Amino acid sequence: MAGRTTEHPVFARRLTQARELAGLSQKQLGILAGLDPAVASPRINQYERGKHEPQFKTAKQLANVLGVPEAFLYTEDELLAKLLLKWNTLTIRQKKNILKGIEQASARPRKVPSR
Repeated sequence: MAGRTTEHPVFARRLTQARELAGLSQKQLGILAGLDPAVASPRINQYERGKHEPQFKTAKQLANVLGVPEAFLYTEDELLAKLLLKWNTLTIRQKKNILKGIEQASARPRKVPSR
């Protein structure tokens, strides 16, 4: 949803983090994502400060340029954010193997501590 954000600037933090990891300036990111060069830097700056959040279509374009999954830009969970970044570097075969392992691990009964 586009518009002002004041409560949870998670998108702002994640966008800044991904842009810095990619080694791009705000203007470079905006232009590569298809924004008008005249507004690219100010627009990305507004997103990173949490003043505005882009429509999902724009967020997808930003994620694509940055080489991160869209979900990374929205997750509050630090562990999940790290997993998403790593997941994005894996081959399909590796992803399937990991998913199989997770499915097996989650199917096991959990041990309940005795009192």
